Amino acid sequence: MNKIIYWLPRTIIILLILFMLLLSFDVFGMEGSLLEKIGGFLIHNIPVFVLSLLLFFAWRKERAGGILFILIGLFFTFFFRTYQRIDTFLLISFPPILAGVLFILNGYKKR
Repeated sequence: MNKIIYWLPRTIIILLILFMLLLSFDVFGMEGSLLEKIGGFLIHNIPVFVLSLLLFFAWRKERAGGILFILIGLFFTFFFRTYQRIDTFLLISFPPILAGVLFILNGYKKR
């Protein structure tokens, strides 16, 4: 059970990062020069970079990282307006909130 609580939040965030990365490839199907497409790809991947940095931080500082994941999940809820549809909320905003709670639980469990 301890291994599940340890690996589940990390796995959730890695899957979310891969999902968001996959969605960002749609920019290459749009009109524009290659340079514009690469710029759009990098812009679309800002959340991926942020989640990756948070995961790196949370891997060591679980309780603080958990709080940051909950905050980023709430930020995603309002910035991306995922509160308007339950499916987008469950795909984009809920995973970091759930992972944040699990990081915090694991951090307290180690104490």
